[in-house]
Amino acid sequence: MAASPTQLSLKLLRDQGFVAEVVERWIPGANIRKDLFGFVDIVAVDGKRTVGVQATSASNMSARKKKIMESEVLGLVRSSGWEIWVMGWKKVGTRWEHRVVEIV
Repeated sequence: MAASPTQLSLKLLRDQGFVAEVVERWIPGANIRKDLFGFVDIVAVDGKRTVGVQATSASNMSARKKKIMESEVLGLVRSSGWEIWVMGWKKVGTRWEHRVVEIV
């Protein structure tokens, strides 16, 4: 089974010392996933920061960033002290590489 962007992001965050959990949920019947606040797949904390992460493929990063920037609750979440990251993944050879963009 191939690793998903969410699985890869969870491992990376935990390896960096964060406590991280998936917060998106599956909606049965509608067959869709619903992100926390419409754009957060993972919440990670390290005692100093709270980070909301949108995990995606590298090729989808700009679409995810646009979705987040258009959210009506982004300002409220940011003013509550949260950092918002888009974490994009791509496979290069046999390794996974990531890029992180912070939404400010």
